[in-house]
Amino acid sequence: MRQLPEADRDAIRLAQDPKFPRLLEQITATGGCAHPIHLSGSTTTLDGTTGEILSHYDTRNEPGERLLVRCRNRRATVCPACSRLHAGDTYHLVRAGLRGGKNVPDSVRERPRLFVTLTAPSFGPVHHAGELCRPRRDGGTCEHGRLLGCGTVHTPDALAVGQPLCPDCYDHPAHVLWHAHASKLWDRFVIDVRRRLASSVGLVQSRFARHARLSFARVAEYQKRAAVHVHAVVRLDGPNGPGDEPPAWGTAELLADAVCASAQRVLVHTPYSPAVGELALRWGTQVDARPLRADDDGPDDDAVAAYVAKYVTKGASETGAGTDHPLTTWADIDAAGVGKHVRTLMRACWRLGGLSEFEHLRLRSWTHTLGYRGHILTKSRAYSTTYAALRAERAHHMGHDDMPDAVTERHWRYVGSGHTPGAALIAAGVADDIAVLREIVREEMDWSGGSGL
Repeated sequence: MRQLPEADRDAIRLAQDPKFPRLLEQITATGGCAHPIHLSGSTTTLDGTTGEILSHYDTRNEPGERLLVRCRNRRATVCPACSRLHAGDTYHLVRAGLRGGKNVPDSVRERPRLFVTLTAPSFGPVHHAGELCRPRRDGGTCEHGRLLGCGTVHTPDALAVGQPLCPDCYDHPAHVLWHAHASKLWDRFVIDVRRRLASSVGLVQSRFARHARLSFARVAEYQKRAAVHVHAVVRLDGPNGPGDEPPAWGTAELLADAVCASAQRVLVHTPYSPAVGELALRWGTQVDARPLRADDDGPDDDAVAAYVAKYVTKGASETGAGTDHPLTTWADIDAAGVGKHVRTLMRACWRLGGLSEFEHLRLRSWTHTLGYRGHILTKSRAYSTTYAALRAERAHHMGHDDMPDAVTERHWRYVGSGHTPGAALIAAGVADDIAVLREIVREEMDWSGGSGL
């Protein structure tokens, strides 16, 4: 026994416990969550009329007198099991807004819809993959003595890709402040799209909501240069939302023109700072607005939903930007496992966060995301369903929803999180088994569909 690894010894200890079958049930119920939350307490369900106890659950009879529940972390690098569940929910959330379902009418597929990509502006030249990186006939150097060009053909996974040609010329403060204002820039972009749609058909801008509604779901993605760009599904509905037909003038072409024009027009000014001055922040010059058509002449709806779902589960180590956990001290930045370019952005974020004019941005709290303060995925209210509704639907399917006309009394408290080494080993096995089972089911469904069964 002493020669076995600690995780194996702990797993054997757990397996010898009389309550191990119940522990295994709990781990399986969480889907093999890598960092479950431990709760202690009870739930009592009473008949709302008679006061009769219909059911009672207490953790005093559970292993360790606690109940394990999912951590619900979206990052695959933190919890693969919960990230897969989150990816599935995201897929259905985005897909419902494209094809209908989940209380969204199927007619949304016939609406004007775009898959939009907005990029960050340039903060300085960086290395890129593909053909010659940055060829220059006359060579030349910057004021810091570094070459202005690069004649190398970088592979997509080359470490140099996304790194500044000259770190001293690169505008790291502007990069961080653009991240901090990206969500505000998006809000102004959406408002301007509405205004442009209204003016293009002769409507008073304040009356646009009486004729049409703009719905969207957007995801933020870090590029190789550690700058966020935005992918969004944008849909034009009637004034009452997805169940209402848009006006006759509402076309995908008109919507695309408004999107491209607004992306070039909107800007956000930063507060004046003696350190960096006042910056006018805009979207980058690269804007893409592709129509999503019901006749499949364009990007596939399912592929768009799958792309968004795949991205929202990526951790910082996969995107090459920031860390998955907040940083609380300058020393944390030095110890972070990131590249030189990202570390410099973190330091810029920390320094700017110490200035009174940027205090409201809470940059130090968002150093781990390089100043970006928005959610990875956001959507307008009328776009489709919500994560909460999807979780409630799953609970109903599992038979865990509340009974009608009943009163439920809950008394719970947090008592810990995570697994012992042995339990972590067991949870990883459960998660792998579930993943394999899902893949088998998916392959069988594909085979059945292809054979016409």
